[in-house]
Amino acid sequence: MSRVVAIQMDPVDGIDIDADSTFVLGLEAQRRGYELLYYLPPSLSLRDGRVTARCQPLTLRREQGNHFSLGAPRHIDLADVDVVLLRQDPPYDMSYLTTTYLLEHIHPETLVVNDPTEVRNAPEKIFVTHFEDVLPPTLISRDPLEIKSFRDEHKDLIVKPLYGNGGAGVFHIGPGDENLNVVLELFADMFREPVIIQKYLPAVRAGDKRIILVDGVAAGAINRVPAPNEARSNMHVGGTPMQSRLTPREEEICEIIGPTLRERGMIFVGIDVIGDYLTEINVTSPTGLQEVNRFDGVCLEAQIWDAIDGRLAASD
Repeated sequence: MSRVVAIQMDPVDGIDIDADSTFVLGLEAQRRGYELLYYLPPSLSLRDGRVTARCQPLTLRREQGNHFSLGAPRHIDLADVDVVLLRQDPPYDMSYLTTTYLLEHIHPETLVVNDPTEVRNAPEKIFVTHFEDVLPPTLISRDPLEIKSFRDEHKDLIVKPLYGNGGAGVFHIGPGDENLNVVLELFADMFREPVIIQKYLPAVRAGDKRIILVDGVAAGAINRVPAPNEARSNMHVGGTPMQSRLTPREEEICEIIGPTLRERGMIFVGIDVIGDYLTEINVTSPTGLQEVNRFDGVCLEAQIWDAIDGRLAASD
């Protein structure tokens, strides 16, 4: 069956075709004979109950320097397409949230992946707090007395902005470090939200596991090893991806959270695990498909499209 897929994403000319997960999702849709449409978040509109976007037909190729072609812009009613892939990168701010408010006008009649209402309800550093026995000691607060009490108890801390991404603004504050107040003052000047503070996990030196779940089931993983003298393992800041298999504890974590992800329509999710602890559930624009594919000889994007097609078939 021929389907029409609209991809809401960042500028296609700037993607890394050897790492970008949206790129391989688009390639797999093309392989299945689906028509691709491309639009940027600012072109999304709501008028008289209709959600529209100024879209361009998109063709993708795995050719460096020649990885895409765009057709003439067309004003598309997104109720007329089969699937919208919600794939622009964070920041998870009011601009991002507004797109979820608009897209929920068409979902689920047009299947939005991931479900826009549930994306909005699942900030990545807060959503994880709804699951018992998987989170390291964690404080979300702006209260100086609460923060002092947490530091007195746990000593060695990671401090990060509640809605940050890509490892930006992450600080390791050791037991003798006098910079905690400076970091908190900096965050207070930049953000109105609380900060998130967690007990530092020394196991991060051995890596921060990115696990991909497809429709609530673990499908693959990579280990991201931080650079020397670096507490962050994100690949954006120099983390090195390495092949990995799930440990029994990681399988347990996936079994704990998987049913909830599936029920909430979160078809493509990337979680972060350090040692025995789940630290984030990434639902906005998860990455890692190409790295897992290369290490394991799999095609995770095909599994994601199988799950999407299954949802569409069930609603036909």
